[in-house]
Amino acid sequence: MSFEAYPIGVGPQFEGERVRKKEMYIELGGPKIEKKFELCEVKPAKAIKDGMVKIIGPDISELKEGGSYPIGAYLEISGSQLEQDLEAVIERRFHDFSNFIQGFMHLNQRYTNWFRLSKKSYEKGLNSFNILGEILIKLFKAEYNIIEKAQITFITDKKQVDAKFKYAMEVYDKRDERIRGMKDEDVEEFYACTLCASFAPKHACAIAPNRMSLCGAINWFDARAAAKVDPKGPIFRIEKGECLNEKAGEYTGINEMIKNASLGEIDKIYMYSGLEYPHTSCGCFEAIAFYIPEVEGYGVVDRDFKGIAVNGLPFSTMANSTGGGNQVEGFNGISIEYMRSPRFFQYDDGWNRFVWLPSSVKERINEFIPKDLLDKIATEAEVTEINELKDFLQKKEHPVMKRWEQEEEEADEEEGIEEYPQAQAIGSPTQIPYTMPTQAYTPQGIPPGSQSFILPGIVIPAPSTGSGPGFKIIFKNVKIHAESVTVKKIKPKKKK
Repeated sequence: MSFEAYPIGVGPQFEGERVRKKEMYIELGGPKIEKKFELCEVKPAKAIKDGMVKIIGPDISELKEGGSYPIGAYLEISGSQLEQDLEAVIERRFHDFSNFIQGFMHLNQRYTNWFRLSKKSYEKGLNSFNILGEILIKLFKAEYNIIEKAQITFITDKKQVDAKFKYAMEVYDKRDERIRGMKDEDVEEFYACTLCASFAPKHACAIAPNRMSLCGAINWFDARAAAKVDPKGPIFRIEKGECLNEKAGEYTGINEMIKNASLGEIDKIYMYSGLEYPHTSCGCFEAIAFYIPEVEGYGVVDRDFKGIAVNGLPFSTMANSTGGGNQVEGFNGISIEYMRSPRFFQYDDGWNRFVWLPSSVKERINEFIPKDLLDKIATEAEVTEINELKDFLQKKEHPVMKRWEQEEEEADEEEGIEEYPQAQAIGSPTQIPYTMPTQAYTPQGIPPGSQSFILPGIVIPAPSTGSGPGFKIIFKNVKIHAESVTVKKIKPKKKK
């Protein structure tokens, strides 16, 4: 298979290449466009004209430089060995195959897809969907020899995108419905997906009946079909192994898989927790579950939410802290379908910990939220700040309030703890310099992969006068892990 006839390079060496905003010629889909999609369907051979590229709406050369435009990418395939279960798997390969094209970046999937074309590649001659379509068809057929015929349609006309978008969403929903009646204990094996490895090298998605891929595109059935077709491909079978903690979703097979994927940096995952050994996150997740320490609960923000979440951060800022294949307590990439799972964050008390959702997400999954909690979970329509959130939860008597009571009880128990004597005033005659000896320190209970470190000697000299300035200690490049932190205002004791 040769791509020499095309004006740009094609191959895996370009995967992972980023097209920044200042470098882009145009972008298709992405966060600025409300409706966009990519879809693959298996069709009868007679319905497909092999190699055909169809364009509905303006071609690339007819789009204004610097603009953001709607996009629908619709791949139709046929083959005697093709099954419907493979549609989602082949569709997901839009991601890596698009990134094989020099100067053409693809992010996300399904209805959150996002393409960017660089100025350099446009100037070289990548100025038509015909070129993109021909390359993609070649790549799909080369990877899956069971595809006998393929055609692709690119839609940039907004009205046509909107019309096809509704159909695409129906197809996605039907795929997801198939898995909802299954449980992890019903199967003998799980699966893993490394399609995002070019952007998150340490990450691999663990796929089980009760937890699909973070991108929301690959469920257990899809992964099984992919592994059968290509056992050594990016989606592969893993042994469940021993169940070490059913509530947490910890299995020896998944731990071994993530240890290999992360080159030993991570060796334990709780599939159903966001605070203890959480699943790693790539960059293609549909949404982020974020911990809100002020109320001991979780919020969720998805890619389509344009505002600021209740914690004061937009999706983009939280995504930077969440992705990259790291195991980040309190910032977890998730799929929307996972929110419909009966094991959704069950180790952390499930829906009883969720206090804030975008209204659009709440509407999509409301039938899967316990009825007694539905009106107790705030949206941006009721709450936009943390202070408002606490008042809302108290008014609605959200079950997360029980955790506040527990904290108060624990704080009361600490009343009897011996207090440290008041620090000596700066500049007092008896004050002497203090040197902390250098020592190796390995904190207990730190997350896997964390490193021990050295505390250097710290010298605090005594000021010559009592009116001198205080001291500021600045830690740089330090990660601090604590089981819990309690900030308590100490009231002065009344004199008897």
